[in-house]
Amino acid sequence: MKVLVIGSGGREHAIAWQCAKFSEVHHVFVAPGNAGCALENKVSNVEIDSKDIPALIEFAKEKSIDITIVGPEAPLVMGIVDDFQGQGLAIFGPTKLAAQLEGSKAFCKDFLYRNNIPTAFYKTFTEAEEAKLYVKEQGTPIVIKADGLAAGKGVIIANTIQEAVNTIDDMLEGNRFGDAGSRVVIEEFLVGEEASFIVMVDGSNILPMATSQDHKARDNDDKGPNTGGMGAYSPAAIVSPAIFDEVMDTVIKTTVDAMQSEGMPYTGFLYAGLMIDDKGKVKVLEYNCRFGDPETQPIMMRLKSNLAKLCISATQGALDSAKAEWDERTCLGVVMAANGYPETYIKGEKIEIPDESLDSKIFHAGTKLEKENIYSNGGRVLCATALGTDIKDAQTQAYGLIEKVKWEGAYYRTDIGFKAL
Repeated sequence: MKVLVIGSGGREHAIAWQCAKFSEVHHVFVAPGNAGCALENKVSNVEIDSKDIPALIEFAKEKSIDITIVGPEAPLVMGIVDDFQGQGLAIFGPTKLAAQLEGSKAFCKDFLYRNNIPTAFYKTFTEAEEAKLYVKEQGTPIVIKADGLAAGKGVIIANTIQEAVNTIDDMLEGNRFGDAGSRVVIEEFLVGEEASFIVMVDGSNILPMATSQDHKARDNDDKGPNTGGMGAYSPAAIVSPAIFDEVMDTVIKTTVDAMQSEGMPYTGFLYAGLMIDDKGKVKVLEYNCRFGDPETQPIMMRLKSNLAKLCISATQGALDSAKAEWDERTCLGVVMAANGYPETYIKGEKIEIPDESLDSKIFHAGTKLEKENIYSNGGRVLCATALGTDIKDAQTQAYGLIEKVKWEGAYYRTDIGFKAL
């Protein structure tokens, strides 16, 4: 079996590593990949941008790829799945129509509302003055979201009216997020604890992945600016068996059924970002149409089944007969970012990675390989991930791994997993 993974982050490194572990998988290609991918056994990087769909199709044909797994959201929203399928190529991910669940916050909120899926109250705006007036009527804290894709940074929690006004000006008039911010969704601020609920879908059948919880804020105690994620652990302590069943019934199944009935059958990873209040009530914050990052890293460490085979089953509509087996232990990953992320940061710093064990792994994201040396090449650079008997043990192992990394410019939170503790 030959696998093509599209993307260059920690999520893609983890997916490639997981697939390559199995004897049925002959080779994994990652386009464009990173230094970590290049150093893995049975894994090769391919110098094709994740948005260069014609070149990716040509490569998949040339190498007789059995299954393509799409990591990032941008190519999905562009319609990569439709284009691959049009060429008779097996690919796991949602179509362009279905990927609107992530590609447009307004589309997602409207979908949730009309299908009675619990979510925060909201309104959508294209005019700055109308948006500001609404914020002043509602008060703060309030959540302001860029409608389109913004690399995980398009959600701002405004704690004062002035902060909200500045954010609206930035998005609608300052062009901070380009076309992604030409429309904004403003919604009520929900109180509770967040969790990531990720499943695989084949159009109608659903296979749940392990639950997880990520940490979006850059600094300890969930302070500082929003990021793409500074760490994650699995399973999520907040998701009790009762909450799990409720989410599957009222959120996931309802979504999959509604997408099918509305003419947009969903195949791919479906990620529900949830807010769970102190009474156990669940609301959907957002949908992503792919695996989360950094949730993928601890989840892939725990997954004992062959992900590539599961993806093939999904493209054949056969997830009803598929099973995912999990390591019972807890896994925790801590993101090591470049100092200054998510704003201005330096690239090109040399990094030395320690030896890993069966129960620990450093997944690469923003790295590049030059003459056998590893250099930083992005904002989120590494994710130190470790299995443990419980959350405390996994936390201890992950931070112990970080201490062995030689990288002067590293920044990371020191409290990943604190909510579970």
